[in-house]
Amino acid sequence: MPIFPCFFDFPLHKHRPICYTVSIMNTYKKLTPEKRLFYKSLLSLVIPITIQNLITNMVNSADVLMLNYVGQSSMSAVSLANQYHFILGGFFFGIASGTTMLCAQYWGKKDLDSIQAVFGIALKISLAFTFLLALAALSFPTLLMRVFTPDEELIRMGASYLRVIGISYLLTGFSQVYLCVLKSVERAKTSTMISCTALFLNVFLNAVFIFGLLGAPKLGIVGVALATLIARTVEIALCLIDFLKGRIFKPDLSVMFGRHRLLFQDFLKYSIPALLNDCIWTFAFSTYSIILGHMNSDMVAASSVATTIRDLLSVVCFGLGSAGTVLLGKSLGEQRMDKAKEDASSLCRSTLAVSILTALVIILLRKPVIGMFDLTLRAQDYLNFMLLVSSYYVIGQAMNTLTIAGIFRAGGNSRFGLICDTIVMWVISVPLGFFSAFVLHLPPKAVYFILCLDEFWKIPVVYRYYKSGKWLNNITREYE
Repeated sequence: MPIFPCFFDFPLHKHRPICYTVSIMNTYKKLTPEKRLFYKSLLSLVIPITIQNLITNMVNSADVLMLNYVGQSSMSAVSLANQYHFILGGFFFGIASGTTMLCAQYWGKKDLDSIQAVFGIALKISLAFTFLLALAALSFPTLLMRVFTPDEELIRMGASYLRVIGISYLLTGFSQVYLCVLKSVERAKTSTMISCTALFLNVFLNAVFIFGLLGAPKLGIVGVALATLIARTVEIALCLIDFLKGRIFKPDLSVMFGRHRLLFQDFLKYSIPALLNDCIWTFAFSTYSIILGHMNSDMVAASSVATTIRDLLSVVCFGLGSAGTVLLGKSLGEQRMDKAKEDASSLCRSTLAVSILTALVIILLRKPVIGMFDLTLRAQDYLNFMLLVSSYYVIGQAMNTLTIAGIFRAGGNSRFGLICDTIVMWVISVPLGFFSAFVLHLPPKAVYFILCLDEFWKIPVVYRYYKSGKWLNNITREYE
């Protein structure tokens, strides 16, 4: 039985668990067959997407969590250095928006040549960007670290990490695009298996190089970077094996890297605004780290832990947004506008309910999380406050992610998010953060609180656009 109706389709007026159960069952029985099918479809998509998001977050977070056993400085240095991986993640999210939209469309038409062409377009853009970032990490790691902190110890440690991890950026340029195509053509299980392999290998090798297991030397922060590089190498190898076997399409370089004017135009139309949106959002978030990094090292350590915990616990919320894009896109492609509008409303209620539950979990886990990390007393105090702030922040973040990156993009509208995030984050939040930290010299907690208001500046405008129904668009077309 679907779990989602229980959160929002019955009145919460009972006080005993048995009454809740009866209310849920009665409500489910009253649902129309079409609504039941929607919840079943939603759940079938949310589970694998959530697992995929959890795996991705755990791979990215493994370095920070395990370096807790090396020391606070090592953890802070990796957290700051990984801001460049965070930027890379925002880039891939934007590329994935256009890739998924177009590949899913052509998968429905069984047009494999167009899927291969879209893959080639996305791959060329991805490799170009990751090459530049990898070159910068290998050539100017110290300069890159100085962007985030003036602390010489953190700069030195972070630079040694970037010199090794930078190579993996280029490898990720291929694997992440290919994994995106796999999910778009209903091969999410293969995508998840490849990501799982990378995760477990990354965590295992982290332990080997951090603690000197199996006769390996204790390499500390460099060992963590090496573990990640090896895991990414295995990941791309598995992707290449699957690709060369022709499980999706028979590889044809002339098709993949040929000139496809209409496809390229559509890819740019849907991907570029989404890419710019996600890059602007990511760069703004990295700027938050710059602000915190120039306050004190305890803020950096506490923020790295709080962000890691928040991201890990929010995977279901983000899974709802990704699943919503697929379901709404299908309805819009079928010209079923009323159904799309009704399903969007259900998605909003689902996401709100799940985000509130996530907030409660963060509050309940606050003290156990603080006890897990070897932080200074001041850093523990910061972390306690940051987790409390995160408990309300996840609600705004979940709702905005669903509407901007899920519902609106399902209808081909990625420009609204670009305009909204540019104004809110770069005209309001970032200047306000710098002003409060370096002009008013407010306490670190106050600065963090101000920075975490960014999602709530958006809500009135996002809600108004959602209610207007302007996102209800069919973007399918026939190519000549």
